[in-house]
Amino acid sequence: MEIKTIGIAGAGTMGAGIAQVAATYGYQTILFDVNENMLTKAKLSIEKSLESLVQKQKIKSDKKAEIISHIQYTNAVTQLKADLIIEAIVERLDIKQQFFNEVAAVNSPDTILATNTSSIPVTQIAAKVPNPKRFLGIHFFNPAPIMKLVEIICGVETDAAVASKCKQLIEGMGKTCVMAADAPGFIVNRVARHYYVEGLKIAEERIADFETIDALMESSGFKMGPFKLMDLIGVDTNFSVTTSIYNLFHQDGKFRPSRIQQQKVDAGHHGRKTGKGFYIYE
Repeated sequence: MEIKTIGIAGAGTMGAGIAQVAATYGYQTILFDVNENMLTKAKLSIEKSLESLVQKQKIKSDKKAEIISHIQYTNAVTQLKADLIIEAIVERLDIKQQFFNEVAAVNSPDTILATNTSSIPVTQIAAKVPNPKRFLGIHFFNPAPIMKLVEIICGVETDAAVASKCKQLIEGMGKTCVMAADAPGFIVNRVARHYYVEGLKIAEERIADFETIDALMESSGFKMGPFKLMDLIGVDTNFSVTTSIYNLFHQDGKFRPSRIQQQKVDAGHHGRKTGKGFYIYE
C-alpha cells in the first residue's frame, strides 16, 4: 500500500514538528489531539516555524502556503484516518495502548501504526494492539524539522517489509535512519540519559550550579548543556523518560530520576513551553 496520508497523534512540540516534516514533503497530514488548545498552539508554532524559514530565504512564501494547506487539525479520533499513524503522546504504556486500540477501530487493518516512544519497548506496546505485524517504532528527535536522526525499531512481531517501507519513507524526508533493537531507551536515549542524570547529580551535590554545568559542557563541544536541553525538550517529558527507563531496568541506580527534576515537574516548571524551567524565558 502506498503511503499518501500520515496521521500524527499528539500536538505537543514533537507531534507538531513531525507534522511539519510530513507536510513539507507533500503528505496529506492529520494532526490529532484531544486538547483543542494544544492544536491551536501547534498551528501557530508550525506557521511561525515556516515563516522563519521564509525570512531566512530557505523556502518561498508559496511553499509555506502549500505546506500549511497539507495539514488538517482535529480533536476527534474518528477523523484520524491515514495510511500511517505516528503516536507522540504521553509516555505511559496504558494510555498508548488505549489510543492504538481506538485508532485501530476506525482505520484499515493495513494502516501502519507507529510509536514515537522514547523509552517503552515497542513489543510491550504492540502486545495489546490488533495486528502487531504492522506496528513499529519511528522515533524522531526534537526539534523534528531540524534533527536528521530517526530510530526505526521493530517489535518481535513487526513485519520486516513494514519496517523497510517506513525506513524508505522517512529517508525520503531527508532523514538519516538507524535500525535499533527493541530495548529500553533504544540507542540514543540510553546513551543520552547520563548526560542529564549526571548533570542533575552534580547539581544535587552542589558541586556546581546549572549555569556552570551547561557552560562547561558547551565549552567542551556540546551545542547545548543538559539543563538548557531539558528545558527545550520539556522537563516533564525528560523526567518521564528517565523514570520509564529506570523502571524498565529494574531500578538500576545509574538511571535514578532526580529529586530536583521532580520538584520542577511538581511546580509546573516544564521549560520553554511554560516559560520557566531550569531557566526563565520571556
